Amino acid sequence: MTFSGRIFLAIVAALGLSACSSLPEELNASTEQVLTDYKTFAEAQGHAANDVRLGGVIAKVANLKDQTRLEIVNLPIGQSGKPNIDKEPTGRFAVYFDGYLEPVAFSKGRLITVVGKGSGEEKAKIGEHDYIFPVMQGDGYRLWKIEERVRTYDTPTYFYPCYSINCRMMRVDFPQDGKIIKQVK
Repeated sequence: MTFSGRIFLAIVAALGLSACSSLPEELNASTEQVLTDYKTFAEAQGHAANDVRLGGVIAKVANLKDQTRLEIVNLPIGQSGKPNIDKEPTGRFAVYFDGYLEPVAFSKGRLITVVGKGSGEEKAKIGEHDYIFPVMQGDGYRLWKIEERVRTYDTPTYFYPCYSINCRMMRVDFPQDGKIIKQVK
């Protein structure tokens, strides 16, 4: 392979890898300084000087006269903006979007990532418990889906006799039960 061919392959590989972890366009912020840590945002009481990008699970949606309020249980997000469903929640925050958002699309339990500006804090209740919510004014969002697949490991040796060394290795290496795989998309 020629030198220019190797460079071309390296560029294609780099672009392919960057596309896998790229941030969706609707989650781009207006500045490069974006706060993505919930704890820092909560300690600043919602007064973030820069843009904020957080994600999690929708706990509540309320359509008000001119805006919609989302209450979100925070989950850490990765570089691609996806909430990490393998991590524990770290708190709650409220996001206000101008206009009407359909409550069915933004239903309780959906995964979401939002981007916006910090706009203080508000006192509200979670059930009977008083809670202070850091607040964002939302500029963009991305709703995510959890895709579940079941991966099973069947070896053909149960149905067909096999006497080679490969058959014995398959019996040892592969379990016979399935595994549920959850992936955020």
